[in-house]
Order: sequence, then C-alpha cells, then structure tokens
Amino acid sequence: MFIPPGFCQQSVSTSLGKMVYYTPNLPSASPQYGKPSLVFLHGFGGGSSAYEWSKVFPAFAFEYQVLAPDLIGWGRSDHPERNYLVEDYVSTILEFLEQTTQEATTVIASSLTAAIVVRAAIARPELFKSLVLSAPAGLADFGEDNTRNFFTQLVKTPVIDRLIYRVGIANRDGIRRFLEERQFANPKRIYPEIVEAYLASAQQPNAEYAALSFVRGDLSFDLSLYLPQLKVPTTMIWGKEANLTKVEIGNRLVQLNPDAIKQYLVLEDSGLTPHLELPAIAIGQIRKHLSLFF
Repeated sequence: MFIPPGFCQQSVSTSLGKMVYYTPNLPSASPQYGKPSLVFLHGFGGGSSAYEWSKVFPAFAFEYQVLAPDLIGWGRSDHPERNYLVEDYVSTILEFLEQTTQEATTVIASSLTAAIVVRAAIARPELFKSLVLSAPAGLADFGEDNTRNFFTQLVKTPVIDRLIYRVGIANRDGIRRFLEERQFANPKRIYPEIVEAYLASAQQPNAEYAALSFVRGDLSFDLSLYLPQLKVPTTMIWGKEANLTKVEIGNRLVQLNPDAIKQYLVLEDSGLTPHLELPAIAIGQIRKHLSLFF
C-alpha cells in the first residue's frame, strides 16, 4: 500500500490488536518530536485507510508531528474477526492518542469516523486540543435509519454478505464504483493510484469484517444526540456534493452546538472526501483552523 515519500510505518498495540500508523521518517532526536501533534483519521468504506489523507498530511510534516493511522480492521492494521461496534473505535482511537501524543492534540477526521471522534472527545476531552471534522455524520442522524433498504438487509445474510464483499467491493470495478458514487463529486479526479490504494486495503485478509459492519449499519448512530455535549473547539467542513451525507445534515448539526463549532465551511465542487478530491483546498482550510490555536 502507498506510503508518501519521507514517511515510515510504525505501530502501537491496542485492546483489539496492532494499529499501524504513518509518520515522518525522522530520528528520535529530530526537533519534530517537540512539535505539536496532528492526528489524521480516515473514514469507512470499501478499502478505506490512511491513504485517504495522504495528499494532505505531508504538507504539515515540517511544522507538526504528523500521525496518520490505519484504524483497526482497515489498511495494514490488524483485522480481528468480529462484528465491529462504535465502542470499538472510540476505545482504540483513545488508546492510540494515549500512546502516541504527549499533550492535547488536534485531530482531523472524516465522515463516520469524525462522528465517532466527537464521542471520543466527549469521553476524554483532555486528549483533544481541537477538531477538524469533514462531513461528520453518524448515518442515523436526527432519527433517520439508512439501513432499511434491500441491499443492507441482504448484506445481513451470512455467507451472502462475504460473497457480496468479494464480488461487489473488493475488486477494481467495485472500488471505482464506490469512489464515484460515494466519495467524489467529479469521477474524472479518480486516478489509478487512488483505486489501487483502496483495492490493496480492501483485499487484506479479513478486511470484510469491518467493511460489512459498516455496510450493515452496525456502526451507525445518531450524532445529533451527542454533538450538544461537545466542548472541544471544532471546525466542520462539508463537501457540497456529498451524496452519502447531504450538506443539509451538516446545516442541522452545526446549529446544535455553535459554542463548540467555531467554523462551518461548505466546499463547492467536492464530495464526501474533499481532502482526497481537492487536497490543496483542504490543506488551506486546515491551516486556517490551526492558525486559531497555534
């Protein structure tokens, strides 16, 4: 799988196994280790991994201690055979921060993971300096249930679920279709490297467990019930053309906690992952956020 030039792979142990992360390839005596940390967390979907942020986080490597993990069940991290729940990711994200950061840090996360980070920041606010959340949504927000459809019910059927994963997701056509339909506003921006990086993650042994938990809705929850409790200063970013989580959801969520949500930025001509589709714009918006705190 793709690792940006100048970065190396490291890992920490969590309660659910090894979590791999990517960080600048610098000696321990480097001044970088005295700099504030930035943690980048990818979202969920077919073949997701830290690659999702790989066009963004190298831009911050000289100013911050950059950490970009593959979440448990994704990328190069361990893939325990289990039905994953929200609590699994809340706990392993907190364990990762406890082991890799020395003080409260800025966490940058996307989609469902961004929503889970809100719950983590509510549970342990002392670990978080600020948040940048790209299209945070629990996928059951404001009481809506997105799992009541034929495909989701089919994926809940044993044996058939793994067949659907192999045939419909873990191949080049499936990955490209997922990126076109779920993540990008403009399919012409999906170049071969992106497809190959997602495919490599999707084809890891036992990769279907986390992916199917996501598709079945096992990880979905109503973020609107939690967001009013958030105290950590937050910037919320939303791609205007996001299909999976419409910008209208963002408009409603931001009104729930104007004290914590300091900025709300709607990005034109981008989908669910503007940081992969239009990375230069995402870098600029993150820098704008960081200027408020550093």
